[in-house]
Amino acid sequence: MNTATKQAIELMEILPESEQNFALEFIKKLVLAWDPDFTKLTSAEQKELEEAKEEIENGETVSHEAINWD
Repeated sequence: MNTATKQAIELMEILPESEQNFALEFIKKLVLAWDPDFTKLTSAEQKELEEAKEEIENGETVSHEAINWD
């Protein structure tokens, strides 16, 4: 979690609960304005995606047959 996110959480925790709900709804609107279809990746998601692609390219995957699905 980055510093800005931690600061935002700390500030929200100062607010009364009713205002925390208002702030959360405002944040949701900001996110939707930035990415209405939820198609953009955060830096953490981008890193995870790149790591997964590398694992696939290097054959570092587990076959479905090797998993006990029961």
